[in-house]
Amino acid sequence: MKKLIYISFALIASISLASCENDLETAPTNQADEAEIFKTAESAETVINGTWAKFNDDGTTYANIGYSTVLRTSDAMGSDVAVLTNKYGFPSAYAFTDLVNNTGGRSLYIWTSLYSVINNMNNVIARIDAAEGTQEKKNQVKGQAKALRAFCYWNLASFYQFSYIKDKNALTAPIYTEPATTNSVGKKKASLEEIYTLIKSDLTDANQLLQNYTRNNKDKIDRSVVNGLLARVYLNTGEWTKAIASAQIAKTGFPLMNAEKYKEGFNDITNGEWIWGHAQTQEQSGESYAFHFLDVSSSGSYYYSFMADPYFKDLFDTNDIRYSLFSWDGLPGREGLLRYAKFKFKANLIADIVFMRAAEMYLIEAEAEARNGNVTNAIAVLNQLKTIRNANVYTGSLAQNDVIKEVLIERRKELFGEGFSLADIIRTQGKVERKAYVNTSGQPIQVQVTTPSGTVKTVNGRGHSIFAFPDQSAFTPNSRYYLFSIPQKEIENNPNL
Repeated sequence: MKKLIYISFALIASISLASCENDLETAPTNQADEAEIFKTAESAETVINGTWAKFNDDGTTYANIGYSTVLRTSDAMGSDVAVLTNKYGFPSAYAFTDLVNNTGGRSLYIWTSLYSVINNMNNVIARIDAAEGTQEKKNQVKGQAKALRAFCYWNLASFYQFSYIKDKNALTAPIYTEPATTNSVGKKKASLEEIYTLIKSDLTDANQLLQNYTRNNKDKIDRSVVNGLLARVYLNTGEWTKAIASAQIAKTGFPLMNAEKYKEGFNDITNGEWIWGHAQTQEQSGESYAFHFLDVSSSGSYYYSFMADPYFKDLFDTNDIRYSLFSWDGLPGREGLLRYAKFKFKANLIADIVFMRAAEMYLIEAEAEARNGNVTNAIAVLNQLKTIRNANVYTGSLAQNDVIKEVLIERRKELFGEGFSLADIIRTQGKVERKAYVNTSGQPIQVQVTTPSGTVKTVNGRGHSIFAFPDQSAFTPNSRYYLFSIPQKEIENNPNL
């Protein structure tokens, strides 16, 4: 692995341009390095491989490890994860004091990570046509670079501004499509419309460029991933028919997992339902650290901090295979907390990270059908997912809003812990929903737990502990507290912001 230093806007970003070697050496970028790296399509591909590895496995703290930081933050700021405020990692995100703070480490880390990837992909896109190699190989490299650039801009559009449907002209973040140099001048914010136009252009190009590409592992971006990203984008921009078509393509060949597979821990990229993810090994396992927050049942998990809101459990039918993953914790210091054992470490405390599954595509298809007025089609797709999860099929109202509401609840149930909570709240102009776990008299609701000695006892059930924004105002749609902040260092170095 060769590590090169790239200049990226206001910050110096250390980007791994990785091949399969394990040794590390550091050198400054110069023309000779760049000429060698981009001499062939095969060597240019190492830029993508290394950028992807760094984007996922490097970090500034144990709570800022790779892209998982974005996903964990999104869920911590939502309705269904009751983050333990005395545990390391995400209490400040849970309390909405983290991403609103533009001087904090997480704001800087996320922004820098996304734009560092964008800059590396700009380098690939700018140089690949002149590289040696077959046209097929150059198409593959350019297609993956465009898709990865689009993915980063989709994250910026999803978390740094309110819904596109609310205001597509809202200014969000700068667009850079050329490689940065030491002389680059920071750009002004682009609108959501401008950002989504670039995203859709990049993904459309990628879909064409990758038409003859067959990947050898699910870390790689192929047309299934591209169409999954297009489905997300079209859902965000309200292009329902296109969202349906893209979701249908993306899920093809990725059958929904059965009940036993669902209970295995969401830790294996070879799962047939996974469309895209990041594999971990003993040698490369940085992003596995995310499971120390997600895994609330394995003995080796450090923090077990992403407990479930007890009211979240009530959304499930008792015969649903997912319902069986809930249990009241009886360990000392954890009594009365609600475990949801969806995520479990593999042996040796490693775990693959999921980024896209077929179930999400079913839910996009169902939601887009409902929003497009085709409620019968929406219910049929939704019930395919419900049936394989052994949940009761939907037989309720055919009113469009009721069906949409049912699909959104199913998204919460199915995608818990996968990073969609805050993104969906922003996208749908919804609001965080948290309430104390108490009865009608205001007293804690009692639950039964089993202690390590086997004793069964009754304790207070425990759920959420933060019920308002930092200024003590009530949770509301389109709140500034939902949005990620552009870091102060970027503002200082780019007067055009």
